[in-house]
Parts: sequence; structure tokens; C-alpha cells
Amino acid sequence: MTDNQDQSHDGDFVQSLERGLSVIRAFDAEHPKLTLSEVAASTGLSRAAARRFLRTLVQLGYMRSDGFSLRPKILELGYAYLSSLTLPEVAMPHLEQLVEQVHESSSVSELDGDDVIYIARVPTKRIMTVTISVGTRFPAYATSMGRVLLAAQPEERLDEYLESASLRGLTGHTITSATALRRELRKIRSQGWALVDQELEEGLRSIAAPIRDADGQVIAAINVSTHAGRRTLNSIVEELLQPLLATARRIELDLARSRASVRARPDA
Repeated sequence: MTDNQDQSHDGDFVQSLERGLSVIRAFDAEHPKLTLSEVAASTGLSRAAARRFLRTLVQLGYMRSDGFSLRPKILELGYAYLSSLTLPEVAMPHLEQLVEQVHESSSVSELDGDDVIYIARVPTKRIMTVTISVGTRFPAYATSMGRVLLAAQPEERLDEYLESASLRGLTGHTITSATALRRELRKIRSQGWALVDQELEEGLRSIAAPIRDADGQVIAAINVSTHAGRRTLNSIVEELLQPLLATARRIELDLARSRASVRARPDA
């Protein structure tokens, strides 16, 4: 963009802000330090305009003037966005990458009473007779994500759940015994993931892992679901578990960064 370039914008467009942001974007990992001439060339601004924007950024504390480079204070510009991110917003890009990698549907859910409620989802082909979308609820005991979340509950809460929950047989595979379910939850707690074979719906298999907060508490679960005719139980573990665990970890890291941005401020 040149200094006098005529662009089509509405009447509320502030071109000086656009140009100031272009100066900031000129700096990156490959160009951490730039001269006035380099900034002008990179942004298409005149040297005089580039100098005004650079000097303003220096006076505001966002830029060093010793051969221009960004100061840590520049991170403040992204803090409002990072601190406002919800778990679904943090998770969605990672779900999209996971689905692209494994070519199976993936979701994130939270525990709400005795159910799991879907808060993020990226589908591939429809593999269930019921439509799943954000807000869909399923009984926790019959789902991989639900079992991950139940396995993370304190023993007292789990006792209450097993005493009150109606463990109906949704398919011929569903665990309906409180004793058997407790045994399965202990296994899940030990190994760190859950595999469910056609217990919610015939033909549906899914594998799930926990998502933890910065304190190590399980706050949600992520799964990958597939059709029984497409993958065996062994292939699900061998081919989907590690990508699933890696995705959960990346979500945790991004979530921790977004929360930390509320509490931390860079040095001036």
C-alpha cells in the first residue's frame, strides 16, 4: 500500500489506524529489528509517514528506538482477546486440525449433572442416526467423554452418581451395572483415556481424553468418534489415541496461556 493509494472503504474506516497496524505487522521472527527505510519499504508508507508511526509507538512504549524493534508491552494489544476466549473458542482450531489429520469427527463436552453437553464439534460424515450439534446432551455413563469426566470426579460425587443414575441399556453393549461401570471408571482414571464400543448407539465407537486446567483439574473431555465398520478397537487405539492426546494437550496449553494473560502483564 502506498501513502496516496485510494482504497474503497466506508466512511467509518480510519486509514491512519490501518497504517499504524501495518507498521507493527512489519516486525516478525525473521525481522525483529528494522530500520526506518525497511519499515517504509515493507509497509508501502513514505519515510515521513513511517517515521511518525514509529516515533508514536516509541513514545507509547510499544517500540524501541535503537534500530526499531518491538517491546514486550506490545503483547498488551492481544491480551483482551486472549483473556476473553472461551474453551470452545480455544478448542475449535485444534478440533479442525485433528479432524483433518484423522478424518473422523471430534467433539468437546462438559459434564452437566448426569449428562455430557457438547460445547464444540467438528463433524465429518454423519455416523449417528441422531444429529449432534453444540448443546446436544447424552447420558454420561454411555459415552467416552462422559466416562472420562465421571472418572475424574471425587469418590463421594461418583458414589452419589452411581446410586442415583438410571443405567439403561441403550444398546446390547451398554454397561448397565453400577459395579461394572465403577470398575471401568477406575481403569479410565488409571490409563487416562476412555474407549466406548457401541454403547450409545449401534455402530458407533469413540475414544476420549480429558482436558485439564492449569491446576490439573479435569474441566472437559475431547473425543474422536468413528463407525465400527471402519475401524477395529485396536486400530482406534493405535491410530487415534496419540493424535487425540496431543490435541488435548495443545488445547490445555492454549487455555492456560489465555487465562495467564489475565493475570500477567509484560514488563514495560
